[in-house]
Amino acid sequence: MKQSLIYLALMMMGAGAVVAGDRLLANQALAPISTTVEEPLVSQVQAPAAVSAPSAAAAFASGGSNFIASAAERVGPAVVRIDSSRTVTRRVPEAFNDPFFRRFFGEEGLPPSSRVQQGIGSGVIIDASGLIITNAHVVDGADRVTVTLSDGRTFEGRVLGGDRVTDVAVVKIEGDRLPTAPLGNSDLLRPGEWAIAIGNPLGLNSTVTAGIISATGRSSAQVGIPDQRASFIQTDAAINPGNSGGPLLNERGEVIGINTAIRANAQGLGFAIPINTAKRIADQLIATGRVDHPYLGVQMVNLTPELKQNINDDPNSPIRVQEDRGVLVVRVQNNSPAARAGVRAGDVITKVGQQPVTASEQVQQVVENSRIGSPLPVEVRRNGQTISLSITPEPLPTQARN
Repeated sequence: MKQSLIYLALMMMGAGAVVAGDRLLANQALAPISTTVEEPLVSQVQAPAAVSAPSAAAAFASGGSNFIASAAERVGPAVVRIDSSRTVTRRVPEAFNDPFFRRFFGEEGLPPSSRVQQGIGSGVIIDASGLIITNAHVVDGADRVTVTLSDGRTFEGRVLGGDRVTDVAVVKIEGDRLPTAPLGNSDLLRPGEWAIAIGNPLGLNSTVTAGIISATGRSSAQVGIPDQRASFIQTDAAINPGNSGGPLLNERGEVIGINTAIRANAQGLGFAIPINTAKRIADQLIATGRVDHPYLGVQMVNLTPELKQNINDDPNSPIRVQEDRGVLVVRVQNNSPAARAGVRAGDVITKVGQQPVTASEQVQQVVENSRIGSPLPVEVRRNGQTISLSITPEPLPTQARN
């Protein structure tokens, strides 16, 4: 009887250890993140056929290999560290050029006219020819880019192009036996799926963190970077300064996103550019060194009954609104495609390209997918009437990219 009680106690202790261990793993996977962005300073590859991987529960239950470790081992060699440097020139006040000041302070006492900024980021090799996808802000304005592989090899990198609007850049290195990462399909992602991040946070090379896909389709406004045109993957996998440009993986070890942003006012909120978007932008950068984004020339906000009331109650408001919902045009740029098509401030956009819209993010997405030079039908409500317009998108002006 005593021996049976001992066996029973051991079994209960073992069950408790499994539960405790599972909670500890979850707490580690969902570790809070700190939030800053590091100093700023691709031809599409067919992924190999995916090998069906066991679910996390099945892997642990059967005593199989850890799928996170397997994914990291598969892709880790293709994840690189990117060190960039750029020279920033500062204008010296005219007074310091006066001979008196130079005699008094000497050359060493004068403020430097230029300084070198250093930045660290990550990237992922997606082609054996040495093509690397990273973030545009990692290599923006860089005088020199150094790429270091996990096996210790170091290469001089050449920036083929960068697109600030989507924060995607392509770097090229010349080398032999370069490892590559398989690419997944970000259009198929679902919230709750596993997410694995690999990068070089705070200079700690080849760091692996894990969590889940928290959400998909987050707009740039929701993320807090309204000047970018992209819908983002949200993840709670820990992302820190230095992770930018590194890959976000699914449980099969396929790249599903490029880590790009973290929120300074929150924990557990990281964002990645969907890999399908990154591939599309990279293709154009490789082909031409630049990306032309369709441009209409309007500033928009999402209309609500509260906003409508505030506008109509303001005696100084230049517009009056009759609609309760929709996308309100608050400004039309002079000499823009929208201005030439007859769009006015106060118009409420209800349809773009035959697609009904209720949010500015939808308008932005339809415009981004439109063709420059091809007329785009737009329907607006103005003074209680529906008006059909045709706007021909033009390339986004250079000043609007910066």
